[in-house]
Amino acid sequence: MGAFAAWNGIRGRSAVHSAECFERWYGRPAEATAFAPYRVCPIGAHVDHNLGRTTGFAIDKGIHLAYSAKPDGTVEVRSLQFSGCARWSVSSTPPTRQGDWADHLRGATIALGRRFALRTGLCAVVEGELPIGGLSSSSAVILAFLSALCAVNGIGLSGEEYVTIAQEAENQYVGVACGRLDQSCEVYGRKGQLLCMDFREGGFFCAPRPDGMKPFVIAVFFSGLERSLAGSGYNTRVDELRSAAYALKAYAGMEYAGFAQTNMRDVPDPIYRAHGWRLPEPWRRRAEHWFSEMARVEESVEAWRKGDIEAFGRLCFASGRSSIENWQTGSPELIQLYEIMTRTEGIYGGRFSGAGFRGCCIALVDPALAERAAQNVAREYAKAFPQLAGKFSTHICHSADGIQP
Repeated sequence: MGAFAAWNGIRGRSAVHSAECFERWYGRPAEATAFAPYRVCPIGAHVDHNLGRTTGFAIDKGIHLAYSAKPDGTVEVRSLQFSGCARWSVSSTPPTRQGDWADHLRGATIALGRRFALRTGLCAVVEGELPIGGLSSSSAVILAFLSALCAVNGIGLSGEEYVTIAQEAENQYVGVACGRLDQSCEVYGRKGQLLCMDFREGGFFCAPRPDGMKPFVIAVFFSGLERSLAGSGYNTRVDELRSAAYALKAYAGMEYAGFAQTNMRDVPDPIYRAHGWRLPEPWRRRAEHWFSEMARVEESVEAWRKGDIEAFGRLCFASGRSSIENWQTGSPELIQLYEIMTRTEGIYGGRFSGAGFRGCCIALVDPALAERAAQNVAREYAKAFPQLAGKFSTHICHSADGIQP
């Protein structure tokens, strides 16, 4: 039962738990709760920050926040995953990051305060349903917090405003050069539908699951290692891709502006094919991932619309392989998890989730074979990394609605 026992997490239990902890700490019930889902990106990894196309699901696990208003403008937040109580004021939030888990929320306070007058703070207890790493928990905690801070200040945000403010908090305060994938999935995702996003055109659509498509569940395999994007190699790889785009434009005689405004989406595929060999090897690999991943996204949307989950899964595996070989990310633990998934019966496709430096792998799994597949992955992973056997866990999830008002 080891790995399979973790499948029994229920959203309602976490919501109740965060509310119970709030009452225990503050001696009164919370006035309200907020929830933001985690997300998975089966195909379209590492392209959103350069205005690419990608796919995603919001899932039925996420961040719960129990809260009450504080009229004096103080923000006081406790986490059930991290120690300490973070405090600041909506009128005097520290202008630079403080180096703790609450930096994402401070950044959200500042970003929201640029747009609206904030007078009311809150006290809150935050709880995540799953271990940290790979499911965009940072975006989810920002969105749950924004929802609560808006509620106590009488502010209504559109879906686009939620996405923009959450991204701004990570980019400008936390210092992570993320795109809009994570926030978009957690805002716009719809149960039973594939979210398809184009970050240059600014559009998205949800493709319903076709009649006749074989059923699947979303398995999350946690490696036992948590990670933070800040201080990882994430920003370096984004810069390498942007550098490749800048160089390709120069080689081809294209017009280009400043480095920060350069995106690979502006470089046509024939330009890369003609001049890619001139790039330094790391830059060439980042570009190869970009162009091949963009093609996989197009193929995956077509496979989804046809109801071909096997083809969709193969493209997901191919995306994971390119992340390892061309984006050159993935810790030894995650790479081993990926390899185990590729040879496990019942798994249609999978890859590591998020930046890929630690965290988890996700897989699309045949429900009829899910328990056997989970047991096989856990057994093979324990052989490879016996020191992590007690920290490894498996969680079965389903697609879910995002927080869009």
